[in-house]
Amino acid sequence: MILKRLGHPHLGLGVGLRTVHFDYILQNHPPVDWFEVISENFMDSRGRPRYVLEQIAERYPVVMHGVSLSIGSTDPLNFEYLAKLKALANDIRPLWISDHVCWTGVLGRNSHDLLPMPLTETSLKHVVERIRVVQDFLERPFVLENPSTYVGFTGSTLSEWEFIAQMAEQANCGLLLDVNNVYVSSVNHDFDPEQFIRSVPHERVVQFHLAGHTRLPDPPELTPMTTMLWTPCGNSIVWPIGLRVGSQRCWSGTPRFRPSRCSTLRY
Repeated sequence: MILKRLGHPHLGLGVGLRTVHFDYILQNHPPVDWFEVISENFMDSRGRPRYVLEQIAERYPVVMHGVSLSIGSTDPLNFEYLAKLKALANDIRPLWISDHVCWTGVLGRNSHDLLPMPLTETSLKHVVERIRVVQDFLERPFVLENPSTYVGFTGSTLSEWEFIAQMAEQANCGLLLDVNNVYVSSVNHDFDPEQFIRSVPHERVVQFHLAGHTRLPDPPELTPMTTMLWTPCGNSIVWPIGLRVGSQRCWSGTPRFRPSRCSTLRY
């Protein structure tokens, strides 16, 4: 039997750590349950950001969230990147390390974007093998997030939830369920977001991301997450797992560009 959250603790409500938070946190020690840190923001830093992070990690639980692992790329895994990731983890002792089910570049070039994968048995096997290598190297719990996607591959033979469910089971990894990304992708690809949420293996979900978004090409007004996310995905919100609150955009219609992702998170 698989334990809920793969046996990881229920953390409560977390906040994405940003530099604008540093002084307030150090001076006031706010009653925040935990913090999520963007791994790449600290991997190469030995200045004040790293010092502040280490101070915060002494007082609060932290988890690491990356954007450059490129687990789905056909390039070889970047072990220089993984070594830096592991060194940071050794310093701040995160409860888990996460990234995205995507690829970010090819031939050594980083697009700095979370690009969609072909959802096929071949790509599933490729990703599972790479996840196993990453887990063995990092020696810490490893979690992957469903990204929002604006285009897909005509050759895909699996739904995204089938791909993610099989990936998690075969690689024995955790899932970070981004509820907003589910909704954004459901709008862009015309699927039922509730079916997605019902179909992933809930016992493997160790963290949520929850956000509002801006719907384009309509006027860029922030859509309240209560109406756009809590209602269609309301049954999922009661799951007792980690939750981080944020903001993103949603593309409606034929995509001509990828809207920018908001970086400011709110608690």
